[in-house]
This record gives sequence, C-alpha cells and structure tokens, in this order.
Amino acid sequence: MVFKGSMPALVTPFRNGKVDEKAFVALVERQIAAGTHALVPCGTTGEASTLSHEEDRHVVELCVKTAAGRVPVIAGAGSNSTAEAIGLLQHAKSVGAHAALIVNPYYNRPTQDGVYAHYKTLNEAVQLPIFVYNVPGRTGSDMQPDLIARLSTLPNVVGIKDASGDVSRVARHTALCGKDFIQISGEDSNAVGFNALGGVGCISVTANVAPYQCAAMQNATLKGDYAEARRINDTLARLHRAMFLEASPAPAKYALSLLGLCTDEVRLPLVPVQSAEVKKEIEAGMKEAGLL
Repeated sequence: MVFKGSMPALVTPFRNGKVDEKAFVALVERQIAAGTHALVPCGTTGEASTLSHEEDRHVVELCVKTAAGRVPVIAGAGSNSTAEAIGLLQHAKSVGAHAALIVNPYYNRPTQDGVYAHYKTLNEAVQLPIFVYNVPGRTGSDMQPDLIARLSTLPNVVGIKDASGDVSRVARHTALCGKDFIQISGEDSNAVGFNALGGVGCISVTANVAPYQCAAMQNATLKGDYAEARRINDTLARLHRAMFLEASPAPAKYALSLLGLCTDEVRLPLVPVQSAEVKKEIEAGMKEAGLL
C-alpha cells in the first residue's frame, strides 16, 4: 500500500450530540471522488479525545467499510496510555485499516527513552504499519531527530507525520532514516515546502473543506510541478490560516456546514466558532479557494 499525497484528517460529524453516520459516509465519498489519496479518521481533527471508545472504533470501522479498499485508511490510534493504544491498534488491524497514526504520548511528558519504549511496545504488539506523529504544540514534548532515527529501525514504523513546524527536519530525517522513510507534513501551511525538501504528502485539515484543491496541489508536487503547486496553494493560503483561528476542528466544521455537508457541532470543551469576524474570515478563505 502506497502512502502519499493528500490525506485529510477527517472531522467526525455530530448531530444532536451523536456521531452522524450518514454525514460521515458522505464526507468519505466526497473525499474519494475528489482524488484524495488516503483517509485519516479519529485523529485530533476527528475529536478522538472526546469520542467514547465505542464511537472511536465504530468511526474507524465505518471509514474502512466505506472506503472499501479504494484508498488507504490510516486510523488514528494514539493514546498517552500504552495499553490503551495497543487496544486501538489491535482494533484498527482487525477491521482492515492499512496503517495507524500514533501520536507522541501527551500529558505524561515522557523522556525520549520513554517515547521510544512506547512505540517499541506497540511495534511488538501488533503487526500494522505505524506513522509516528510529532505535534509538540499539543503533546508538550518534541520528538527529536535522533529519536525518530531510533524509531525508524522498528520494523512496523514506516514514517512520520511531522507537525513540529520545522521543515529543516525533513532533510535531517532523510539523512538519519533513509529515503524509504515516509515523511508527511502535519501542517497545511508548509505542505508545499515540506514536499520540496523530500516529503510526500500532508495529513490535512484544509482538505476536509477543499479536497479537490488539496489533492491537485499534492499531485503537482509529486510530479515535481512546483509552479502549479504554488499557484494552487496561493488560492488556499487564506483558508489554511482560517482553519486555526479558533480551536480546530470548529472552523472546519463551520466551513462544512456552509457547504451543507454536516452541522458545525463540536464536543465540549470545544465550542462552535463564536466570533463573527472569524466566520467572515473562513468565508473569505472559502471564496478565494473557489468554494463559495
């Protein structure tokens, strides 16, 4: 299975407090029709932290079932509890996910050795490709390149979603981990530059709203047509920024609600977009991207 290109970190739509299965299936179908390269359910953007275990497993299974092998599914399966992450990883494998996205353990703030032991235990527990996910702004700790090099020697660790914001690490990771180590950006704003330095895709928030444009931009980078990639990115730049003007995924859900694709419901402690100015900025970004 090839992992590259535009990979939306799928929102989990809600209606009256419950997972809106019909809307989720429609979002997955829209993504596939748009040329999306892979799907990532139950990550940060999917509000995995406030899904029950039953809901989390159901959404992953529903994503796999709906995709039906047309594109890979990389299931969010991270936890700050190693035992809980093993359970999520086992479930992802059992329902047919093609890989798992495992976030650097949050809140506990383990040492680099502790993080290595966490992933090593997962690697040994379940035979499924793993993408490590470095997002210091949410976890409170940063996975350093030397740690990534150690992790890359684990047989099931195939790549990284890097949301450190430091694109210089792409070259460093290539030097330490080899060219076969799959590097995926975790930030829409640097996706083009990330690929120019050796990355092969983006796990994207913006792609929830603009799947066609994000897929086309990734296709351009993968062909080496960076002039076209920059042109598309220029139309998306305002939307990229707008997606994080309030706590994600509230802006993405507001944008999707304008398109009639789901409600803008999020789960506490998140709230729907409150600011009229932020709503206007989201709408302006959508217009620049040709969505409104």
